[in-house]
Amino acid sequence: MGRTILAAVVGIVVAMLTITLVEWAGHQAWPPPPGLDPMVADDMARIIALQPFGALLVVVVAWVVGAFDGGLVAALVARDKRPRLAAVVPALVVTAGVVGMIMMMPSHPAWMAIAGLLLPVPAGLAGAQLAAAMRRRPGAVA
Repeated sequence: MGRTILAAVVGIVVAMLTITLVEWAGHQAWPPPPGLDPMVADDMARIIALQPFGALLVVVVAWVVGAFDGGLVAALVARDKRPRLAAVVPALVVTAGVVGMIMMMPSHPAWMAIAGLLLPVPAGLAGAQLAAAMRRRPGAVA
């Protein structure tokens, strides 16, 4: 059980780092309009309304890739000690973050909320599946 918990925690850290990096890259491509502070709720609603589709899509991609990476790493760390369980934990944390985002900033488009609620868990499980395939290969990672 300890290895599963460790794997889940490592997966959560990897997921959060991945999301941060992908969203940072998106902000470099589509910076928020000048004079608006993303830490202020009203300003954030205006930023969301002014962003092009690509900028919003990058956020959803960040959630999905973060859940996938977190699930992959969690399953690799868990090895044969409940890798799917370890992989689903980071995905559920990402989903919980999406729920929090929806509650704090209801101005996000509905498609973002739906994608953020439906895609992280399958992405995390896909990461676990890739980890299992990697372990089955000759000369594979532990």
